[in-house]
Amino acid sequence: MTLSIPGFDHVRLPGAGGVELAAEVGGSGSPVVLLHGFPQTHLMWRHVAERLAGEHTVICPDLRGYGASDKPAATGEDVYAKRTMAADVVALAAALGHERFALAGHDRGALVAFRAGLDHPETISHLGILDVVPTLDMWNVLHGVPAAVGYHLFLMAQPPGLPETMIAASADAFFGSFLDAWAGDPAAIPAEVRAEYLRASAAAVPSIVADYRASAGVDVTHDQADLDAGSQLAMPVTVVQQDWGAQLGYDAAAVWRAWAPDLDHRLTKAGHFMAEEAPDEIAGAIRDLLAR
Repeated sequence: MTLSIPGFDHVRLPGAGGVELAAEVGGSGSPVVLLHGFPQTHLMWRHVAERLAGEHTVICPDLRGYGASDKPAATGEDVYAKRTMAADVVALAAALGHERFALAGHDRGALVAFRAGLDHPETISHLGILDVVPTLDMWNVLHGVPAAVGYHLFLMAQPPGLPETMIAASADAFFGSFLDAWAGDPAAIPAEVRAEYLRASAAAVPSIVADYRASAGVDVTHDQADLDAGSQLAMPVTVVQQDWGAQLGYDAAAVWRAWAPDLDHRLTKAGHFMAEEAPDEIAGAIRDLLAR
């Protein structure tokens, strides 16, 4: 049985190009959209969403290719480009009556949020980012033995066929390995939630791989074009992440500051799944962002 965020309503609305997104919506007030990461669904925001719903209309979609949202075939590299996925989010919010909204994302969802901030500055009022650096910078900082932590990025960057076959052959073990390795507090993802993540991910192997493959191709092209043009995020930005800079040997705050002049950069002691492990901290960071 698919799990839901208590008190939230399920909706299914159009994204971009005929794709439909599943989402849960709750609360009232100014809108905040929360985008999930890998290997998860919108359910990862359940604790934070409940905390914010007393003050805001909170919208938690499944990204295209994930969860209960449509999973179009990757007939071209743009199908899972973060530009396309960002357009999905803008269309979904508009269908709910929101032409301007705050946006926060974790992991893959944070890359979509980053692209939305660059492509739709008139629409995104505030931008929250959890535990990533932009795609172009990600490839630049992954080098040497420490880059082994991101082996899945290289696996899913390979041409279509082999990655999908390998992952589908042992989907629960593959996706479960990230839930185990990246969690600072494994108890924060209870058995029934873990089972939902694994079920949803196993059903979405081709689209998940296509999402990652786009980040080794078209997403880099888009980021590089913005870098060359001097484009920056015009809205207030808060980044919360583990101390990846120390682990991989780069200045994470400086990387983000190059893109976001109005930046609040925070380090957390929580693990990668920080919205589940430290929901008070993350909800507080989002509230602080929205107050700027």
